Amino acid sequence: MSAVPARARTGAVALSLRPATHLFHRNWLVYKRIWYRSLFFGFLQPFMFLAAMGLGVGALLARSNPTAFGPVGYIGFLGPGLLGATVMQTASFESTYPIMNKIMWGRNYEAILSSPLSTRNIVLGELGWIAFRIASIATIFLTVLVIFGIARSPLAVLAIPVAGLTGLGFASWLIAFASTQLNDIGFSWVYRFVINPLFLFSGTFFPLTQMPQAVQVFAWLTPLFHGVELLRGLILGSLDLGTAPWHLAYLLAFFGIGLLLADRSLARRLAS
Repeated sequence: MSAVPARARTGAVALSLRPATHLFHRNWLVYKRIWYRSLFFGFLQPFMFLAAMGLGVGALLARSNPTAFGPVGYIGFLGPGLLGATVMQTASFESTYPIMNKIMWGRNYEAILSSPLSTRNIVLGELGWIAFRIASIATIFLTVLVIFGIARSPLAVLAIPVAGLTGLGFASWLIAFASTQLNDIGFSWVYRFVINPLFLFSGTFFPLTQMPQAVQVFAWLTPLFHGVELLRGLILGSLDLGTAPWHLAYLLAFFGIGLLLADRSLARRLAS
């Protein structure tokens, strides 16, 4: 008897998600004009970064302390961390100025709401689009890591959904934040005091074990650290099964809370 309600619930979820695909399609129609340039720079950026810092700086570090980063070397340590940082930066870009433009300057959402779509459909559609962008960039980035010989485990393919979850967490919170802003000044504060510090102090460029205990505790409270730890473990084949569930649970909770906030904030903004 429980099978019928279960099918009904599944159908209801499918019906609630279907309108969001229209917004995804709208974003794709805009993006398809420049997709090749986006993918090209998505390949060029990590390639040049790893060549300059991974090989260049890595060679200098290897001379001073050959065993500092173990058998993977500095480039092996740096690559997965850069993937996590790139995902965060991509999500922050896609969920700040473009969202504000559709709320205030272009008033796209105002036009969309005159159709059967709701604010929840808008949130889900935007997050679906951002997930697609992040998955595309993560796939290209992972290809670069394979070229450099950094990916050492078949589990590396799981880095793509983990990258997507990490990026969606940031995107959902920033959509919620963008929905409360009357101008773009707040974005400068977010980039300066949130994105940049996380980029530097979440285990991207150096092991946090070298930092003071207070910094290590701070890193454990940040979402990028948990994303980087999972990505590095999957790509290098060094995943710690004891801590991995905690990292994953953190990212899921981070995204879940952000999704609720984005839904409420955007609905309140567009209703005002």
